Parts: sequence; structure tokens; C-alpha cells
Amino acid sequence: MNIPKLQIHSTRALLGLNIQKPVQQIEQPQATLDIQQPKAIQTMQTTKPQLSIDTEQARADVDLKSVRRRMEEFAADGHQGVLEGIGRRAEQGGELMRIENGGNPIKSQARTSGRQPYSGLGIQFVPSYGSVKVSFEPGSVDIRVEPQQVINNSRANKPIHNYTPGKVTGEMIQYASLEIDWLL
Repeated sequence: MNIPKLQIHSTRALLGLNIQKPVQQIEQPQATLDIQQPKAIQTMQTTKPQLSIDTEQARADVDLKSVRRRMEEFAADGHQGVLEGIGRRAEQGGELMRIENGGNPIKSQARTSGRQPYSGLGIQFVPSYGSVKVSFEPGSVDIRVEPQQVINNSRANKPIHNYTPGKVTGEMIQYASLEIDWLL
């Protein structure tokens, strides 16, 4: 006996995709730099130092005196000599007035006047200690610096961005089919 057979034949559908990739381009231009730094304003004030050296006494110690000082000393020595002479003469005159009291004032006055006074051997350090007077006033420096602000006119450039989007398209490469057949 022949039994009919059912025969089924199917074909799958094939779907094809066309893909166009996206394109992206990014470019970053360098920044535009414009920076300026003005010079700082600097002011400086100085006070000069003062050095004072007085060597008048040291020069006098080594007998290098000024004319003015020599004249003052000669005048003082002369005045002192006059006073001593007046005093000596007054004393000698007083002794001669009292001659009646005894003694020999003429002899004693001649002996005193005829003798040289003893001059001692004096050792001196020339110039004497502390004869040079030094004074010093230090100077000063006042420095002022005033910084200036930076002038910044720099710009950041925007990036250049080009984008082409991708595409995906579908197509049917093969359609699905179903065949049913009876075989006897």
C-alpha cells in the first residue's frame, strides 16, 4: 500500500547589511598666545655714608700743626711768659725792698737766674693714643619694586570637528520559501 507522504522543503531568508562606517575628524588648532609682561617699576634712594677722620691732634703730636694752631700756641706761650715775668719781677722787687731785713737778695737772684732748669728725658709715643678721632654714620639704601600685571590676550581656539554619520541599510539576499509536496 502506498501511503502518501508529505514532503516539506523550506529555505531560510538571508538578510544582508550594507554598513557604511562613520567618519569623524577632530583637529585642535594651537592656542593664539599674546602675553606681555611690562617691566617692574623700581625706585632706589640712597643716603651716603659719612666718614669723618680728625687727625688734627695726631698731626700736632708729630709737629705738623696748622698755622692757626701755631699762632694760638705762640700767643698762649707769650701770654704765659709775660705773666711769669711780671710775677718774677714783682717777687724780686719785693725781695729788694726788704733788703734791710737781712740776707743777700742780689746773690740769690743771680744764682736762680743763671741756672738752666733741668729738662727731663721724657719718652713719648708719637702720635699719642686716641689722637685720631674717627666717626662713621652708615648710609642706607631704600629699594622699592612695584610689579606690573601680566597682559594676557591669549585665546583658546575651538576644535575643528567634522563628523559624517555612518549608514546601515538592509537588503534581502534571499527570501524565505516553503514548498510542500505530496508524494504518492
